[in-house]
Amino acid sequence: MSTLPALPLASRQDGSYPRPQMMRTAWADLDGTWSFRHDDADAGLTAGFTTGLPEAQDITVPYPPESAASGIAEPGFHRVVWYARTITADDLAAAGRSEAAPLVLLHFGAVDYRALVWIDGRFVGEHEGGHTPFTFDVTALVAGGSEHVLVVRAEDDPHDLTQPRGKQDWHEDAHAIWYQRTTGIWQTVWLEAVPATSIAHVQWLPAGPTAVDLAVRLRGRAAPGTRVRVALRFDERHEDLAAIDVDAPAGATVLHVTVPVTRQRNGQAEDELTWSPERPRLVDATVALHDAGGRTVDAVSSYLGIRSVGVARGSFLLNGRPYDVRSVLNQGYWPDSHLAAPSRDALRREVELIKELGFTACRIHQKIEDPRFLFWADRLGLLVWGETPGAYEFSATAVQRLTREWMEAVDRDASHPSIVTWVPFNESWGIQHVADDPAQQAYSRALTDLTRALDPTRPVISNDGWEQQNSDIITVHDYEGDGEALARTYADEQARDRLLTGMGPAGRRILVADAPDRGQPVMLTEFGGITFQPADRRDDGWGYTAADDAQDWIARITALYDGIRASSFLTGSCYTQLTDTMQETNGLLTADREPKAPIEQIRQAVRGH
Repeated sequence: MSTLPALPLASRQDGSYPRPQMMRTAWADLDGTWSFRHDDADAGLTAGFTTGLPEAQDITVPYPPESAASGIAEPGFHRVVWYARTITADDLAAAGRSEAAPLVLLHFGAVDYRALVWIDGRFVGEHEGGHTPFTFDVTALVAGGSEHVLVVRAEDDPHDLTQPRGKQDWHEDAHAIWYQRTTGIWQTVWLEAVPATSIAHVQWLPAGPTAVDLAVRLRGRAAPGTRVRVALRFDERHEDLAAIDVDAPAGATVLHVTVPVTRQRNGQAEDELTWSPERPRLVDATVALHDAGGRTVDAVSSYLGIRSVGVARGSFLLNGRPYDVRSVLNQGYWPDSHLAAPSRDALRREVELIKELGFTACRIHQKIEDPRFLFWADRLGLLVWGETPGAYEFSATAVQRLTREWMEAVDRDASHPSIVTWVPFNESWGIQHVADDPAQQAYSRALTDLTRALDPTRPVISNDGWEQQNSDIITVHDYEGDGEALARTYADEQARDRLLTGMGPAGRRILVADAPDRGQPVMLTEFGGITFQPADRRDDGWGYTAADDAQDWIARITALYDGIRASSFLTGSCYTQLTDTMQETNGLLTADREPKAPIEQIRQAVRGH
């Protein structure tokens, strides 16, 4: 059998590769200057925009046209927009097109909300869902000629309440807790060339303390004699951990492999390899396809973290032991680029800042974050709560759309060790009457159980904040501004009983539909929200409470955390929020990621020492 080809170490990449857990050696980045135009009359399909854009402006992809970073900076209502870019021979060469890799794949990280794509006027395909990736095989469309015109039509109706949209405002101007919209392309567009039979997706899930489960999805079908070889390596010690060969059944499109990590059989040494925020150790992996003659057909590099998460006896467990989740709410929104990060380095810096502030976790709020953020969370050690962007309406269409997009998100991100919890609903968004409506109750229960079916290895929160049914963790949102009052609400088991059998802090029941208290862990997953504007004050700036100055602000944060620390049953918390975001001036950092007080003082308030 031929040896595995030299591939980059996935765990030691620089964060630029758009799909960090499945790397090849060649790819072509299509971000940069594109042509762009609004189509408010929705006339582009009949006016011939599919072959090129007349009277177009320049836009910088992947920044949304509402943002300043895009060069367009038009935040108003524009339901339909168009993009165009030339694919050159250099792009195809950079993608690695060759006799061994003849298929050319066009990847989109995310386009909000519905995308239709053409090359040279020929229809390529479409995708619905504004936060998840999609791919088209464009081999036949770029087979001849040295240049090809790529055109994208994006449709994002701000008044369609069935679209999963998260924090994007339906008003023309941002108000309350909602922000300016993100329309169209907002994550990387890229080309990749692959063999005719190739690896399309890999997914790692823990299989007990001494093994990992791998699902390999193929593009094309396995020919007779196809074999998959998996190798694991711990690079910190240059230690080979596992190598296994598995025969693929002829015609198979998915292969499941359990890879034993025999080193972990020594229970006295298993902590040396497990992943945690304190020791974020990653295992490098290579997955290769070999034909019946033993030749390497395709190979990708990946990585995984060996760790377990769960709940038991009122505790959240990381690697089998109780772990205090100290989290911060992160909107993932930047003033000049909106949902798109201003740079790839900014994604790493976001993780670093969260850790420097004293947190062990973050809750990405109402957003499916760029996978390169998750890479840095994996590598630097940060727990992440994966949450779907909510729709605002309950209807058959809304159910279908959100369920489909959520399934795509779980499929994309399940391999990241940093993600420790799934959150399919937040504060009854899209299920506003779940307390009393049996249909909405069924939907909430079903999507929670569906999430468990897709990934049985992580806890699932059925409806973060209140009105929960089959939740693995009971979560509460409480913006009480008095630390002593907070301490009384969460003091002891009697307080816990009052909380779960009465009305919650927001006037909503915590458990509904006769859901029993099964002794789950209880977390305060939104609190704080103290507005403080040290400079450049906004007239519309607000939070849930307000501080007069930096000293008052730190004292208020400390008092709230002291109230939480006094609780006998809270097992985690999530402070609102990491940064100021538009009119919400309740961040620990400004919108430009500058701390509002010395970072050591914030850290001490958060950690208590």
